[in-house]
Amino acid sequence: MKNHKLSLLTFVTSLAIAAVAAWYSIIGLTAIFSAAVIPIIIMGIVLEIGKLVAASWVYTHWKETGILLKTYLVSAVVVLMLITSMGIYGFLSKSHIDAGINTTEISVKLERLDNRINGEQRVIDRAEKTLKQLDDRLEKMNEGWFITRGIKQREKEAEEREQLNSIITKSETKIDDLLDKKSEYQLEVKNFEVEVGPIKYIAALVYEDDANKNLDKTVRYVILLLIFVFDPLAVLLLISANMSYRKELGLYPPEEKGLPVNVGKTIRSATSHKGVKKVTKERDGVKIHFFEEDDGKG
Repeated sequence: MKNHKLSLLTFVTSLAIAAVAAWYSIIGLTAIFSAAVIPIIIMGIVLEIGKLVAASWVYTHWKETGILLKTYLVSAVVVLMLITSMGIYGFLSKSHIDAGINTTEISVKLERLDNRINGEQRVIDRAEKTLKQLDDRLEKMNEGWFITRGIKQREKEAEEREQLNSIITKSETKIDDLLDKKSEYQLEVKNFEVEVGPIKYIAALVYEDDANKNLDKTVRYVILLLIFVFDPLAVLLLISANMSYRKELGLYPPEEKGLPVNVGKTIRSATSHKGVKKVTKERDGVKIHFFEEDDGKG
């Protein structure tokens, strides 16, 4: 009963892994052949089912299958496993690239924001410089007996000063808004850095100080490790389930079951002594002895 449950679990697990691998592979293949999404999905589903059936069939009928058919089916299964792995690689790579594209876009936006902030700051600097020049001129006018002249000059400059102060206020308001937007983008970048944090640690194990320069290479290695155990594991678990069911159903010969070769057969042996023949018959571990007259024929 325990063996039956284990066989069933092995079979279900193989189908689950194969289904997930097929799903990722089909998504990856549709990304590669984006102009024919529906045909790729149909082709992928049929080929994935065919791969599992072919692997199961060729294992079950290995001995009675001709060498040509056997070679083709095994080759087809291996090629389909490679195609599935290629699709999974495409899917996982696209996910990583998409995440990288988002951060690249954010970096470009941050650069634009910095340029706009710097532009507004230059406007403020020019306005403040002009106000300082006006103040310096008034200070010179207020020296000695020119106080009245300075007051009149300030009255003339009142409108200009108001415009300059208004320009400064508007630019400062824009800078505040731009800084708020910049903080949002920086938060998104930090969130992405948190997501790729584990990859950084893995890269640090391999590349140490050059980890940040080799993040993409590390991601590729991780993806390769995943695809090497993904679809092959599903196929091998399916074959393992077939092996378990064949043993349960008694489809193996005795020697493959771990039993004596002569199980189910009657073995007869005889020895002669002083004209009396002792005959022994053995079947399935049970022995029967009887005696016969020795006629000399053996």
